[in-house]
Amino acid sequence: MTHSRPASSADRPVALVTGSTSGIGAAVARRLVREGYAVILHSRSSVDVGMAMARDLEHAAYLQADLADDSDRDRLVREAVATWGRLDVLVNNAGISHVIPHGDLAAATPDIWHELYEVNVVAPFRLVSAAEAALRAAAGRGRPASVVNISSHAGVRPKGASIPYAATKAALNHVTKLLATTLAPDIRVNAVAPGLVDTPLTAAWTDAQRLWKERSPMRRAASPDDIAHVVAMLVAADYLTGEVVVSDGGLNLC
Repeated sequence: MTHSRPASSADRPVALVTGSTSGIGAAVARRLVREGYAVILHSRSSVDVGMAMARDLEHAAYLQADLADDSDRDRLVREAVATWGRLDVLVNNAGISHVIPHGDLAAATPDIWHELYEVNVVAPFRLVSAAEAALRAAAGRGRPASVVNISSHAGVRPKGASIPYAATKAALNHVTKLLATTLAPDIRVNAVAPGLVDTPLTAAWTDAQRLWKERSPMRRAASPDDIAHVVAMLVAADYLTGEVVVSDGGLNLC
């Protein structure tokens, strides 16, 4: 399902941002439009929101896809490339989580492990694979293409909503480095690893909110715009590849 493309966007570089109808993804999409990109918005289920965002943003289109389904992943990339005939940037933002106390090993069932791994690790890898040809073609226009994976500080430190979630983000960080070495110099691959980000979902996480306010050097959680700024920096930095930028207000220093 595609929102009609704005003709005025035809000469802009194009970015696909997965999971971009709310939170970090929406902030990244809006930031990249301001940076001069035409943006493909995506979600699994919030179609009405995605269509409305595509209408509100001057240079945007919307596609729906379930990233747990490999055929949907392929279709998403095909339709994204077809929208404006090119793809220069892929931001793998979509991900899922389960909140499970780390000590409750029995609650981390194989089904949960498989579900999180499929969306948080396999899907970003498969999207890069499907987009490789288009991204290499983008590099032929004078700048290396860019992939940015949205990871988590839980993939760097022994933290996170659950052990399966943290493990998938650690795997995503390693996949980021492996792809960076494999796809260079045509395609750069980096990751951003946020800590706590202020969203409606995390508003009720009182212990985490207190931790960031009391212990992090910046004395607050990140906003979605803070993370979008780092993503835009990585997209713009043509020499950086294989980096995992921890963006947790310095809490990792404590």
